[in-house]
Amino acid sequence: METGTAAAVRTGLFIGGEERFTEEVLSVADPGKPGVVVGEAASASPQDIADAVAAAKAAYPAWAALGAAGRAKAMAAAIAGVADDRDADAAILSQENGKIRLEAWIDALVFELRWNLALQVADQVDTTSTLPVVPGAIPVETTVAYQPLGVVSIIVPFNWPIAILGASLPGALLAGNAVIVKAPPTTPLAITRVVQRVAAKLPAGVLNVVSGKDENMSGLIQNKDVAKVSFTGSVNGGKRMMQMGATTLTRVTLELGGNDPAVFLADAIIDDEHLDRLYASIFDTTGQICMNAKRVFVHRSRMDEVVAGLSARLEKAVLGYGLDEGTTMGPLNSGAQKAFVDEIIQEAKDAGADVREFGTLPGGDLAGGNFVRPAIVVDPDLALRVVTQEQFGPVIPVIPFDDEDEAVRLANDTWAGLCGSVWTASPEAAQRVGSQLVCGYVWINDHGATRLDLRAPFGGMKGSGFGREQGIEGVRDFQDTRAIATIDPDALAAMAH
Repeated sequence: METGTAAAVRTGLFIGGEERFTEEVLSVADPGKPGVVVGEAASASPQDIADAVAAAKAAYPAWAALGAAGRAKAMAAAIAGVADDRDADAAILSQENGKIRLEAWIDALVFELRWNLALQVADQVDTTSTLPVVPGAIPVETTVAYQPLGVVSIIVPFNWPIAILGASLPGALLAGNAVIVKAPPTTPLAITRVVQRVAAKLPAGVLNVVSGKDENMSGLIQNKDVAKVSFTGSVNGGKRMMQMGATTLTRVTLELGGNDPAVFLADAIIDDEHLDRLYASIFDTTGQICMNAKRVFVHRSRMDEVVAGLSARLEKAVLGYGLDEGTTMGPLNSGAQKAFVDEIIQEAKDAGADVREFGTLPGGDLAGGNFVRPAIVVDPDLALRVVTQEQFGPVIPVIPFDDEDEAVRLANDTWAGLCGSVWTASPEAAQRVGSQLVCGYVWINDHGATRLDLRAPFGGMKGSGFGREQGIEGVRDFQDTRAIATIDPDALAAMAH
């Protein structure tokens, strides 16, 4: 196998403040160049996982005892300088993931942004509220407070691994927990490098990172000392987390897939600025983002404008290697996902749908890579999988509707409830339609991961999961609520007479 970098990347585990290499390793393939290996990541054994849990458990009491202000101070020191290696991190992530260098660079940047935004709510973490004595009732004053859970595991996916970790990790740490991060099997290198640099500046065991085969990772969920797992990934993966966690009553936060609707009303502003936003929301990371627009619903009178606008942008798409200058769209991360996307595009063609494909598949050393020509499917049968399932690739159905009620019905007619968007010149219509979308986050005249307000709580409804990340709500998701009731004995005695 050919090595993809001059010096192949090698990462270990980081457990209890120490780097640990393993005899068995994960070989990380380059999705754009068949036969090329980007590097090797340590492959944890079940004992390594048990050791990580034990290290986190040992570190937890002192970390929790610091209080939110003390933890925030330590976290601010730990994140300092994380950007120094961002160019190298981005190059590695581009090679192991396939996405273009700029997106990989932003991936690492968002981790730091989310970390620092979490620190801004530190003064809210330890707040309490008091329920006063009720005249005539039991004379009790009750204080409601929050406490950390203990040891938590955070499992992130391949597509935006570092940025997605930033949505949960700082909240978990700020809440007072000790954490074990599991790196994705196909993209473990860059994220491990970032987490290890941060973890090395925190007390040993507070932050640990592991990589390896999924079959060896059950201890991150089913160990009785793990209080919670935060999982971002597929719906089927989320179901497995719940099934596994049920054996030990391990709590779960699930941020799963989406089938996001983008709804263009009759008065939508369809100019270059808005079309650029729409295009990015569909095709960023070659369509491999949970909150990408997956179904575009357009008032029938505006269909031609939207289809023409997307087509004009796709005609300029350059499929190629993520690190090559001029590339605008890289490969899919896995051969299995490429096969699925190819299949649903072919299914639409076989059904007689109007499928319009763009771009040229690259050749040379990229021939046979996980590349897919981006496509628009115009007015497809709503039963086709390109509509009903999350494509997670560069293909989008554009579907007409005739009135608002139909648009809302079609948008909500899905298993998913992650995000959605409403495109209209009317603030009133935006609120009216947006408030009817059954999802956790709604944009107005915008859509997509790069357009997310990183201060706001984020999470899904329906099959897109539950729990929230970011903001104080994201911290509370890693805490428990405790009530302490104090009886006034003198008042109690007086009541008895």
